[in-house]
Amino acid sequence: MNRQPSIPTLEDVAQAAGVSTATVSRCLNEKEKVSKSTLSKVMEAVENLGYTPNFNARAMAARRSNTIGAIIPTMENAIFARGIQAFQVALHEKGYNLLVSSNVYRPELETELIKSLVSRGADGLLLIGHSRDSETYQYLERRGIPSVLAWSMQPGQTHTCVGFDNRASMHPLADKVIELGHRHIGVISGIVEGNDRAQSRLEAIKDSMTAHGLTVDPDMIIQTFYDLDNGSIAFEQLMQKVPTPTAVMCGNDVLAAGAIAKAREMGIKVPEDVSITGFDDIELAKHVYPALTTVHVPHREMGRRAADLLVDLIEDRGSASIIQLDTEVVMRDSLSPPKT
Repeated sequence: MNRQPSIPTLEDVAQAAGVSTATVSRCLNEKEKVSKSTLSKVMEAVENLGYTPNFNARAMAARRSNTIGAIIPTMENAIFARGIQAFQVALHEKGYNLLVSSNVYRPELETELIKSLVSRGADGLLLIGHSRDSETYQYLERRGIPSVLAWSMQPGQTHTCVGFDNRASMHPLADKVIELGHRHIGVISGIVEGNDRAQSRLEAIKDSMTAHGLTVDPDMIIQTFYDLDNGSIAFEQLMQKVPTPTAVMCGNDVLAAGAIAKAREMGIKVPEDVSITGFDDIELAKHVYPALTTVHVPHREMGRRAADLLVDLIEDRGSASIIQLDTEVVMRDSLSPPKT
Protein backbone atom coordinates (compact mmCIF):
# COMPACT_ATOMS: atom_id res chain seq x y z
CA MET A 1 0.00 0.00 0.00
CA ASN A 2 1.47 3.35 -1.11
CA ARG A 3 1.63 6.07 1.48
CA GLN A 4 1.06 9.67 0.57
CA PRO A 5 4.27 11.67 1.02
CA SER A 6 4.19 13.94 4.05
CA ILE A 7 3.84 17.62 3.24
CA PRO A 8 6.36 19.83 5.08
CA THR A 9 4.78 22.35 7.44
CA LEU A 10 5.72 25.74 8.81
CA GLU A 11 6.71 23.99 12.04
CA ASP A 12 9.07 21.68 10.11
CA VAL A 13 10.81 24.68 8.58
CA ALA A 14 11.10 26.37 11.97
CA GLN A 15 12.63 23.24 13.54
CA ALA A 16 15.11 22.77 10.67
CA ALA A 17 16.20 26.40 10.81
CA GLY A 18 16.26 26.56 14.62
CA VAL A 19 13.86 29.51 14.80
CA SER A 20 10.26 30.13 15.80
CA THR A 21 7.31 29.75 13.45
CA ALA A 22 6.73 33.49 13.77
CA THR A 23 10.23 34.11 12.45
CA VAL A 24 9.61 31.78 9.50
CA SER A 25 6.41 33.67 8.74
CA ARG A 26 8.27 37.00 8.78
CA CYS A 27 10.94 35.59 6.46
CA LEU A 28 8.28 34.58 3.98
CA ASN A 29 6.10 37.68 4.21
CA GLU A 30 8.16 40.55 5.65
CA LYS A 31 11.78 39.86 4.71
CA GLU A 32 12.89 43.38 5.57
CA LYS A 33 12.10 42.72 9.25
CA VAL A 34 14.65 39.90 9.73
CA SER A 35 18.44 39.79 9.59
CA LYS A 36 20.22 38.47 6.52
CA SER A 37 21.69 35.52 8.44
CA THR A 38 18.27 34.46 9.79
CA LEU A 39 16.68 34.89 6.37
CA SER A 40 19.42 32.76 4.82
CA LYS A 41 18.88 29.95 7.34
CA VAL A 42 15.15 29.92 6.91
CA MET A 43 15.18 30.06 3.12
CA GLU A 44 17.74 27.24 3.03
CA ALA A 45 15.37 25.14 5.16
CA VAL A 46 12.45 26.05 2.87
CA GLU A 47 14.47 24.92 -0.14
CA ASN A 48 15.72 21.69 1.43
CA LEU A 49 12.30 20.64 2.68
CA GLY A 50 10.43 21.72 -0.45
CA TYR A 51 8.07 23.79 1.67
CA THR A 52 5.29 25.73 -0.08
CA PRO A 53 3.32 28.35 1.89
CA ASN A 54 -0.37 27.62 2.34
CA PHE A 55 -1.78 30.37 0.18
CA ASN A 56 -5.33 29.07 0.63
CA ALA A 57 -5.17 29.70 4.37
CA ARG A 58 -3.64 33.13 3.77
CA ALA A 59 -6.32 33.97 1.25
CA MET A 60 -9.08 32.95 3.66
CA ALA A 61 -7.61 35.15 6.35
CA ALA A 62 -7.30 38.12 4.00
CA ARG A 63 -10.55 37.33 2.16
CA ARG A 64 -8.53 37.59 -1.03
CA SER A 65 -6.98 34.95 -3.29
CA ASN A 66 -4.52 37.27 -5.07
CA THR A 67 -5.68 35.63 -8.28
CA ILE A 68 -7.02 37.45 -11.34
CA GLY A 69 -9.01 35.85 -14.13
CA ALA A 70 -8.77 36.88 -17.79
CA ILE A 71 -11.12 35.60 -20.47
CA ILE A 72 -9.91 36.17 -24.02
CA PRO A 73 -11.67 35.18 -27.26
CA THR A 74 -8.88 32.96 -28.61
CA MET A 75 -5.49 31.44 -27.83
CA GLU A 76 -4.94 30.18 -31.37
CA ASN A 77 -3.06 33.23 -32.65
CA ALA A 78 -1.11 36.21 -31.36
CA ILE A 79 -3.89 38.83 -31.35
CA PHE A 80 -3.99 39.08 -27.56
CA ALA A 81 -0.51 37.73 -26.69
CA ARG A 82 1.34 41.03 -26.14
CA GLY A 83 -1.39 42.61 -24.04
CA ILE A 84 -1.96 39.57 -21.85
CA GLN A 85 1.79 39.12 -21.33
CA ALA A 86 2.12 42.73 -20.16
CA PHE A 87 -0.98 42.27 -17.99
CA GLN A 88 0.53 39.19 -16.32
CA VAL A 89 3.92 40.83 -15.71
CA ALA A 90 2.29 43.86 -14.10
CA LEU A 91 0.09 41.64 -11.93
CA HIS A 92 3.09 39.59 -10.79
CA GLU A 93 4.87 42.75 -9.70
CA LYS A 94 1.82 43.55 -7.56
CA GLY A 95 1.70 40.08 -6.00
CA TYR A 96 -1.13 38.63 -8.08
CA ASN A 97 -1.39 35.45 -10.16
CA LEU A 98 -3.23 35.17 -13.47
CA LEU A 99 -5.62 32.50 -14.75
CA VAL A 100 -6.41 32.74 -18.48
CA SER A 101 -9.36 31.13 -20.24
CA SER A 102 -10.68 31.35 -23.81
CA ASN A 103 -14.32 31.65 -24.80
CA VAL A 104 -13.58 30.85 -28.49
CA TYR A 105 -15.84 33.78 -29.47
CA ARG A 106 -18.86 32.14 -27.80
CA PRO A 107 -20.74 34.53 -25.47
CA GLU A 108 -22.52 31.69 -23.67
CA LEU A 109 -19.19 30.03 -22.88
CA GLU A 110 -17.83 33.31 -21.52
CA THR A 111 -20.72 33.40 -19.03
CA GLU A 112 -19.81 29.90 -17.84
CA LEU A 113 -16.14 30.82 -17.53
CA ILE A 114 -16.93 33.97 -15.54
CA LYS A 115 -18.98 31.98 -13.03
CA SER A 116 -16.27 29.31 -12.83
CA LEU A 117 -13.52 31.84 -12.11
CA VAL A 118 -15.66 33.60 -9.50
CA SER A 119 -16.43 30.26 -7.81
CA ARG A 120 -12.69 29.56 -7.65
CA GLY A 121 -12.08 32.78 -5.79
CA ALA A 122 -10.89 35.19 -8.49
CA ASP A 123 -10.51 38.67 -6.99
CA GLY A 124 -11.21 40.41 -10.31
CA LEU A 125 -11.64 39.80 -14.02
CA LEU A 126 -10.26 41.15 -17.28
CA LEU A 127 -12.84 40.90 -20.07
CA ILE A 128 -12.48 41.70 -23.77
CA GLY A 129 -14.90 44.07 -25.45
CA HIS A 130 -18.45 45.08 -24.56
CA SER A 131 -20.62 42.47 -26.28
CA ARG A 132 -22.26 40.73 -23.33
CA ASP A 133 -25.55 40.85 -21.45
CA SER A 134 -26.10 43.35 -18.66
CA GLU A 135 -26.90 40.36 -16.43
CA THR A 136 -23.20 39.49 -16.45
CA TYR A 137 -22.22 42.82 -14.92
CA GLN A 138 -25.05 42.55 -12.41
CA TYR A 139 -23.84 39.08 -11.41
CA LEU A 140 -20.31 40.40 -10.80
CA GLU A 141 -21.59 43.45 -8.93
CA ARG A 142 -23.71 41.33 -6.60
CA ARG A 143 -20.63 39.30 -5.70
CA GLY A 144 -18.36 42.29 -5.33
CA ILE A 145 -16.02 41.19 -8.14
CA PRO A 146 -14.52 44.15 -10.04
CA SER A 147 -13.90 43.82 -13.77
CA VAL A 148 -12.03 45.82 -16.38
CA LEU A 149 -12.84 45.79 -20.09
CA ALA A 150 -10.07 46.01 -22.69
CA TRP A 151 -9.47 46.13 -26.44
CA SER A 152 -12.53 48.27 -27.03
CA MET A 153 -13.85 51.72 -26.30
CA GLN A 154 -17.39 52.88 -27.02
CA PRO A 155 -18.94 56.34 -26.77
CA GLY A 156 -21.04 56.81 -23.65
CA GLN A 157 -19.74 53.77 -21.81
CA THR A 158 -19.50 53.86 -18.02
CA HIS A 159 -17.82 50.54 -17.15
CA THR A 160 -14.16 50.62 -16.13
CA CYS A 161 -12.18 50.21 -19.33
CA VAL A 162 -8.79 50.65 -20.93
CA GLY A 163 -8.87 50.37 -24.69
CA PHE A 164 -9.26 52.14 -27.99
CA ASP A 165 -12.06 53.13 -30.34
CA ASN A 166 -11.99 50.43 -33.03
CA ARG A 167 -14.21 52.40 -35.38
CA ALA A 168 -12.17 55.59 -35.12
CA SER A 169 -8.95 53.60 -35.43
CA MET A 170 -9.92 51.91 -38.71
CA HIS A 171 -11.19 55.13 -40.34
CA PRO A 172 -7.77 56.64 -41.21
CA LEU A 173 -6.60 53.41 -42.86
CA ALA A 174 -9.79 53.07 -44.88
CA ASP A 175 -9.52 56.72 -45.93
CA LYS A 176 -5.89 56.16 -46.99
CA VAL A 177 -6.84 53.16 -49.14
CA ILE A 178 -9.50 55.19 -50.92
CA GLU A 179 -7.33 58.31 -51.26
CA LEU A 180 -4.71 56.20 -53.04
CA GLY A 181 -7.32 55.57 -55.75
CA HIS A 182 -8.90 52.24 -54.83
CA ARG A 183 -12.55 52.01 -55.83
CA HIS A 184 -13.14 48.25 -55.71
CA ILE A 185 -12.48 47.25 -52.11
CA GLY A 186 -12.97 43.79 -50.66
CA VAL A 187 -13.22 43.19 -46.92
CA ILE A 188 -12.30 40.13 -44.87
CA SER A 189 -13.89 40.77 -41.50
CA GLY A 190 -14.12 38.83 -38.29
CA ILE A 191 -17.55 37.51 -37.37
CA VAL A 192 -19.40 40.60 -36.14
CA GLU A 193 -22.05 38.82 -34.06
CA GLY A 194 -20.96 39.00 -30.42
CA ASN A 195 -17.78 40.88 -31.37
CA ASP A 196 -18.02 44.65 -31.07
CA ARG A 197 -14.38 45.05 -32.21
CA ALA A 198 -15.02 43.34 -35.57
CA GLN A 199 -18.31 45.15 -36.04
CA SER A 200 -16.77 48.56 -35.36
CA ARG A 201 -13.88 47.99 -37.79
CA LEU A 202 -16.25 46.86 -40.53
CA GLU A 203 -18.54 49.83 -39.95
CA ALA A 204 -15.55 52.18 -40.25
CA ILE A 205 -14.70 50.81 -43.70
CA LYS A 206 -18.32 51.21 -44.79
CA ASP A 207 -18.38 54.76 -43.38
CA SER A 208 -15.28 55.77 -45.33
CA MET A 209 -16.55 54.25 -48.57
CA THR A 210 -19.89 56.02 -48.24
CA ALA A 211 -18.20 59.32 -47.37
CA HIS A 212 -16.13 59.06 -50.56
CA GLY A 213 -19.14 58.27 -52.73
CA LEU A 214 -18.36 54.56 -53.14
CA THR A 215 -20.98 51.84 -53.16
CA VAL A 216 -20.77 49.30 -50.33
CA ASP A 217 -21.37 45.92 -51.99
CA PRO A 218 -22.31 43.28 -49.37
CA ASP A 219 -21.04 40.63 -51.78
CA MET A 220 -17.52 42.06 -51.37
CA ILE A 221 -17.57 41.55 -47.59
CA ILE A 222 -16.73 38.15 -46.13
CA GLN A 223 -17.03 37.43 -42.42
CA THR A 224 -14.93 34.60 -41.06
CA PHE A 225 -13.17 33.40 -37.93
CA TYR A 226 -9.72 34.79 -37.20
CA ASP A 227 -7.07 32.42 -38.49
CA LEU A 228 -4.61 32.16 -41.38
CA ASP A 229 -6.51 29.50 -43.31
CA ASN A 230 -9.75 31.44 -43.20
CA GLY A 231 -7.94 34.54 -44.41
CA SER A 232 -6.60 32.52 -47.35
CA ILE A 233 -9.98 31.05 -48.22
CA ALA A 234 -11.75 34.39 -48.02
CA PHE A 235 -9.11 36.09 -50.19
CA GLU A 236 -9.49 33.46 -52.91
CA GLN A 237 -13.25 33.96 -52.86
CA LEU A 238 -12.91 37.74 -53.18
CA MET A 239 -10.51 37.48 -56.10
CA GLN A 240 -13.18 35.57 -58.03
CA LYS A 241 -15.63 38.48 -57.76
CA VAL A 242 -16.41 40.82 -60.65
CA PRO A 243 -15.05 43.43 -60.62
CA THR A 244 -11.96 42.06 -58.89
CA PRO A 245 -10.99 44.13 -55.84
CA THR A 246 -7.82 46.20 -56.13
CA ALA A 247 -7.55 46.34 -52.33
CA VAL A 248 -8.54 43.87 -49.62
CA MET A 249 -8.92 45.28 -46.11
CA CYS A 250 -8.73 42.69 -43.34
CA GLY A 251 -10.14 42.87 -39.83
CA ASN A 252 -6.81 41.89 -38.29
CA ASP A 253 -3.24 40.98 -39.19
CA VAL A 254 -3.82 37.22 -38.98
CA LEU A 255 -6.47 37.33 -41.69
CA ALA A 256 -4.24 39.64 -43.75
CA ALA A 257 -1.27 37.27 -43.46
CA GLY A 258 -3.46 34.43 -44.71
CA ALA A 259 -4.56 36.62 -47.61
CA ILE A 260 -0.96 37.46 -48.55
CA ALA A 261 0.00 33.79 -48.47
CA LYS A 262 -2.90 32.88 -50.77
CA ALA A 263 -2.03 35.74 -53.14
CA ARG A 264 1.48 34.34 -53.51
CA GLU A 265 0.07 30.87 -54.11
CA MET A 266 -2.28 32.23 -56.80
CA GLY A 267 0.50 34.17 -58.53
CA ILE A 268 -1.06 37.51 -57.58
CA LYS A 269 1.49 40.21 -56.76
CA VAL A 270 1.03 42.32 -53.62
CA PRO A 271 0.69 45.31 -53.86
CA GLU A 272 1.09 45.52 -57.66
CA ASP A 273 -2.05 43.50 -58.44
CA VAL A 274 -3.89 43.93 -55.15
CA SER A 275 -3.17 45.80 -51.93
CA ILE A 276 -3.80 44.08 -48.58
CA THR A 277 -4.12 45.74 -45.16
CA GLY A 278 -4.52 44.46 -41.60
CA PHE A 279 -5.22 45.70 -38.08
CA ASP A 280 -3.37 45.27 -34.74
CA ASP A 281 0.31 45.47 -35.79
CA ILE A 282 1.26 42.20 -34.11
CA GLU A 283 4.80 40.88 -34.63
CA LEU A 284 3.67 38.93 -37.70
CA ALA A 285 2.87 42.16 -39.56
CA LYS A 286 6.54 43.11 -39.93
CA HIS A 287 7.67 39.67 -41.05
CA VAL A 288 5.20 38.68 -43.77
CA TYR A 289 6.25 39.54 -47.32
CA PRO A 290 5.50 42.17 -48.30
CA ALA A 291 5.43 43.77 -44.85
CA LEU A 292 1.88 44.61 -43.85
CA THR A 293 0.29 48.05 -43.74
CA THR A 294 -1.85 47.99 -40.61
CA VAL A 295 -3.11 49.89 -37.56
CA HIS A 296 -0.82 49.84 -34.55
CA VAL A 297 -2.57 49.03 -31.27
CA PRO A 298 -0.63 49.70 -28.02
CA HIS A 299 -1.20 46.20 -26.66
CA ARG A 300 1.52 46.28 -23.99
CA GLU A 301 0.43 49.63 -22.57
CA MET A 302 -3.16 48.41 -22.54
CA GLY A 303 -2.18 45.29 -20.58
CA ARG A 304 -0.12 47.22 -18.03
CA ARG A 305 -2.76 49.85 -17.43
CA ALA A 306 -5.54 47.26 -17.21
CA ALA A 307 -3.57 45.57 -14.41
CA ASP A 308 -3.18 48.89 -12.59
CA LEU A 309 -6.89 49.65 -12.85
CA LEU A 310 -8.01 46.20 -11.73
CA VAL A 311 -5.69 45.96 -8.73
CA ASP A 312 -6.69 49.47 -7.61
CA LEU A 313 -10.34 48.40 -7.72
CA ILE A 314 -9.63 45.18 -5.80
CA GLU A 315 -7.65 47.01 -3.13
CA ASP A 316 -10.17 49.86 -2.84
CA ARG A 317 -7.76 52.49 -4.14
CA GLY A 318 -9.73 53.48 -7.20
CA SER A 319 -13.15 53.93 -8.76
CA ALA A 320 -14.54 53.35 -12.23
CA SER A 321 -12.15 54.82 -14.79
CA ILE A 322 -12.07 55.01 -18.57
CA ILE A 323 -8.71 55.19 -20.31
CA GLN A 324 -8.68 55.66 -24.06
CA LEU A 325 -5.44 54.84 -25.86
CA ASP A 326 -4.30 56.15 -29.23
CA THR A 327 -3.69 54.04 -32.33
CA GLU A 328 -1.93 54.91 -35.56
CA VAL A 329 -1.70 53.73 -39.14
CA VAL A 330 1.61 52.04 -39.95
CA MET A 331 2.45 52.27 -43.65
CA ARG A 332 4.47 49.36 -45.01
CA ASP A 333 4.82 47.65 -48.39
CA SER A 334 1.49 45.87 -48.84
CA LEU A 335 -0.45 49.01 -49.81
CA SER A 336 0.06 51.11 -52.94
CA PRO A 337 -2.10 52.86 -55.58
CA PRO A 338 -3.98 50.53 -57.93
CA LYS A 339 -2.83 49.82 -61.45
CA THR A 340 -3.98 52.45 -63.92
